[in-house]
Amino acid sequence: MGEPPTGPSRGLPQSAEDVMKEPKDPRDITPRIGSPLWMYLAAATTAGCALLGVSLAGLGWAGFENLLIKPLIWTITCLVILGELRPIVTSTGGSGGESSGAPTSTPFSFALLLYYGLPAAALVQAFATLTAGVARRHSWHRTLFNVAQYTLSLAVAASAIALMYPGGPPSPWVPTGGELPIVAAAATGYFVLNSLLVGSAVALHERASLRRVLRKEIGPQFLVTGALLSLAPLVVVVMDHSLLLVPLFLLPLIAVYASASVSVKREHQANHDELTGLANRKYLIHRVQEALADAQAGTRRVGLMLLDLDRFKEVNDTLGHPTGDRLLQIMAQRLTHSVRPGDLVARLGGDEFAVLLPSVRDGAAAREVAARLRVALAEPVRLDGMSFDLEASIGIALYPDHAPDFEMIMQRADVAMYVAKESRTGVEMYVADKDRNSADRLALFGELRRGVADGEVELYYQPKVGLRDGQVLGVEALARWRHPERGLLLPSDFVAMAERSYLMRTFTEHVVGQALRQAAAWHRAGLRVPVAVNVSGRDLLDTDLLDTVRTGLLEHRLRPQTLQIEISETALAEDSAAARETLSELAAMGVGIVVDDLAGGYVLLERHRLPPLVEVKIDTAVIRRADRSHADQLIIRSIVEIIQALGVRSVAEGVENEPTAEILRIAGCDAAQGWHFAKPMPADLATEWLRGAIGSTPVPAMRDGEIRP
Repeated sequence: MGEPPTGPSRGLPQSAEDVMKEPKDPRDITPRIGSPLWMYLAAATTAGCALLGVSLAGLGWAGFENLLIKPLIWTITCLVILGELRPIVTSTGGSGGESSGAPTSTPFSFALLLYYGLPAAALVQAFATLTAGVARRHSWHRTLFNVAQYTLSLAVAASAIALMYPGGPPSPWVPTGGELPIVAAAATGYFVLNSLLVGSAVALHERASLRRVLRKEIGPQFLVTGALLSLAPLVVVVMDHSLLLVPLFLLPLIAVYASASVSVKREHQANHDELTGLANRKYLIHRVQEALADAQAGTRRVGLMLLDLDRFKEVNDTLGHPTGDRLLQIMAQRLTHSVRPGDLVARLGGDEFAVLLPSVRDGAAAREVAARLRVALAEPVRLDGMSFDLEASIGIALYPDHAPDFEMIMQRADVAMYVAKESRTGVEMYVADKDRNSADRLALFGELRRGVADGEVELYYQPKVGLRDGQVLGVEALARWRHPERGLLLPSDFVAMAERSYLMRTFTEHVVGQALRQAAAWHRAGLRVPVAVNVSGRDLLDTDLLDTVRTGLLEHRLRPQTLQIEISETALAEDSAAARETLSELAAMGVGIVVDDLAGGYVLLERHRLPPLVEVKIDTAVIRRADRSHADQLIIRSIVEIIQALGVRSVAEGVENEPTAEILRIAGCDAAQGWHFAKPMPADLATEWLRGAIGSTPVPAMRDGEIRP
C-alpha cells in the first residue's frame, strides 16, 4: 500500500510566490507533536530504524563491503530507486483525494530478499527510499516512516522464510517450484504487515476506523501488490542467470504504470476542481455520506463548514478573472494547509468553499478550526505588485446536533454562513432561532420532492424572436411549480433549494423529459422550433445528464438540434473540466449550447476553451436601462459586435418595450426574448401562440395581460 498522509500546516504564506513554493501534498506536513498520528509514526519509525540498524550490524563490515563490490546489487539498487520514483498509483478516496499505490520497486527489493536475505534487501530498500525522498522533496518524517515501513515488512517476510525453511535458505537462494509455498508465505507476511502499517496511519489521519480503511483499500492494493510480488521469483531466476536480462522487467512495469496513471488522472479530474485542485461538490457529497454513515455506527459528531470569501467579487470585477483565479488558488492552498489531518476542503463554485470535519469533538472544536481558517485567509496576499486583504464568513453545522442527513446539514451550514455574513461576526454555528425560515424551507423542500414525483412541476415556454424579420427562433422552457396550497411558484422560489440536494438530478430529468415530450408534440403538429432547457453547473458534473438527453431524443425520435442546453455564464466561470467535457459531448451529439445571462464577459474571454455555441444571451441587467441610458446602449452595441464576431447568435433577454427592441435592432442584435413579444406561457397557450406566429412576419407584440403566467 502507499504512504500515509499527515497533519496540519505550521505556517502561513505571505505572498503568491510563498504559496506556490509550499508542498501541496498533505503527507509532507508534520503532524502535531503529541497527537495520536504523531505518536504512531514515531513508534513505527523508531522500531523500523532500530531493526534496520540491528540487521546491518549482523551483516558486519566485511559483508557490507562484499555487497558493495557486486554489480548485481548496484543494478537492483538503481531499479529499486526508479520503482520508488514511479509507483503504480491507485485512488485511495482519502481525505484530500490523495493517491496511494504499490511502488514498482517491490518485485526487485523482494527478489533481493529471496536471493541474498534481509540485510541486503533492507539496505538497498532504505537507500532507495532515502534517495527517492530527497529527489521528490518529501519531508524527513515521511521518508523515515517509509524506510521503517519497508524494513518491518521485509523482516516479517524474512521471518516467514526462516520458519518454513529448515536451517534457513542458502545465500544466494533461487527458489524451486516446490519452494513456492515458502515464497507465498513470505509475500503474504510482507503484504499484511505493510497494509496494516499504512492503513493504521491513514485511519489516524482520517479519524476513521482501521476496518473501514482496509475494507476500502485492500482489494485494489491486493491485486496490484500481489501482482508485483509474484514477479519476484522470476526476477530471482533471471538475475541468477544473467544480470543483463533483469532490466527487461522494466518494460511491462512501465506499461502498467502508464495505464494506472491515466486511470487515476481521469478519476481525479472527475472528483476535483480544475482551478484549485480541491475536491468538487460531487466528491464532497460522497465524503459527507461516508462520514455520516460512520458516525451513525458510533457516537461521534460530523461537522460541515460553508465558507464564502468577503469582497472577492470586487477583485474579479476590478482586475478580471485571471487575477481572481490566482487569488482563489492561494486561498485554496491556505485552507488545505490550515485544516486538521483528515479534514476535507472542497470548492463548491465561485468563491464558496466547504470544509468537512469527519470527526469533531463538539461545537467548540469546530469553532477552533474555523478560527484558524479565518486567520489563515486574512493574511495579506501580494499579487502583481498589489496587496489583497480578504476575510471569510463561515457557517458551521454539526451532525447529529443540527441535522440528521446531508441535505439538512448542507442547508443549515448555509444558513449559518449567511448569518455570519449579515452580522459580520465571521463565524457562526447554526442556531434554529436565527434561521427565520428554516422550518418553512425544510417543509417546502419535502413538498418539492413530492411535487416532482406527482408532476406538479410543469414547464412554461417563452419564445425567442428574430429582431430583423420577426421569425420565431425557438422557445425557452421555464419551470413552474403548481403548488396545491401556495399557488404557482417561480424558479427563484425552489430551484436553488433543489440545486443543493440530491433532488437536482431527478428535477433535471423531469424538466428535460417534459421539454422533449412537448417538442415532439409540436413537431408532430408541424411546429418545428428548438426548445431550450436551463441546467445548473452541478448538472454538468453528473454524467447522467448525457444519458438523459440521449435517451429522451431517441425515445421521441427527435433530432439533437431540437434541444438546446442553456448554462449561465457564472457556472461556466467556475472552470470545471468535467463541466466543459459534458458540454463538449452534448455539442458533439448535436445539441445546441447556449450561454445564458452574459454580463461579465467570461465567455468572451475564454471562448477558445468552450465547446461550440449556437447563441449567447445578454443578461437582463444589461438590457433593462437601454432605453434610458446612452452609455448602456454603447455597451450593448460592443457586446453584440463581439458576439457576432465569434460567429454566434446574440439574443437579448428582458425586452419589455418597443423602444428597447428598436435600440437592439439598431445595435445589430439578432434576436430578443421578453414580455414585449410574449410572456412565459403554459404548453397549450404556447401551442396556440406558435400556430399564429410561425410563418407570419413580423410577430406581433403581446398585449399586456393577454396571457398570465
